[in-house]
Amino acid sequence: QVQIVESGGGLVQPGGSLRLSCAASGSIFSIALMRWYRQSPGKQRGLVAHISSSSSPYYADSVKGRFTISRDNAKNTAYLQMNSLKPEDTAVYYCNVLLTNGLNYWGQGTQVTVSS
Repeated sequence: QVQIVESGGGLVQPGGSLRLSCAASGSIFSIALMRWYRQSPGKQRGLVAHISSSSSPYYADSVKGRFTISRDNAKNTAYLQMNSLKPEDTAVYYCNVLLTNGLNYWGQGTQVTVSS
């Protein structure tokens, strides 16, 4: 069994910053990718960023230059540093962990609200 726990969401003003954390625990042999998705009301869940085991990052165009993903392999934890936040970044942010055996697991999500 694998548990994924996200934290760090909240309410922030436009232009502000937040740092999300995603901690994986349980029966983890090896993690291939740690991914952040987001979903806002009426929209499909979309990929925001992911990071490989060698810390190679990928970003959606909408967050390039503003968000930074990082990873601590020893702690099975990924972080998403979000700067210059915009109202359109408002969403529930979900962490997804893809294991090298092909299985993937989701966290419960954390709400990020960008509003003045």
